Amino acid sequence: MSLRSELGRVKGLGSAKEGVGHWKFQRLTAIALIVLSLWFVTALMSVIGAPHAEVVAWVSETHVTVLLLALSLALFWHLQLGLQVVIEDYVHTPWLQIALQLAVRTFAALGALLAIVSILKISLGVN
Repeated sequence: MSLRSELGRVKGLGSAKEGVGHWKFQRLTAIALIVLSLWFVTALMSVIGAPHAEVVAWVSETHVTVLLLALSLALFWHLQLGLQVVIEDYVHTPWLQIALQLAVRTFAALGALLAIVSILKISLGVN
């Protein structure tokens, strides 16, 4: 027997016993972002002022491509998780909360997709 309403089950609102998982993923992405951001800033310092071709060659290195993809995925996932909590805590109109959650997920997915495609285009030398 569930204490949740049928509408709550359909919309996925209310206690779903997923709070701990959400909290863990938010912390994991935060840690990943710290490490990857430190790598990115230090690695970027080595190519500042370099010609375009040298920067493209740098991005095309396998380990750099993988780390840039990981940074992009962690960034947009962390963004989505954080904004989800803000919306849940501060938006109290049900239809607006659902619309904002949908918008955040859509824009985070599109941002991640744009970053991934851009990195892969540079890495693979596609014009």
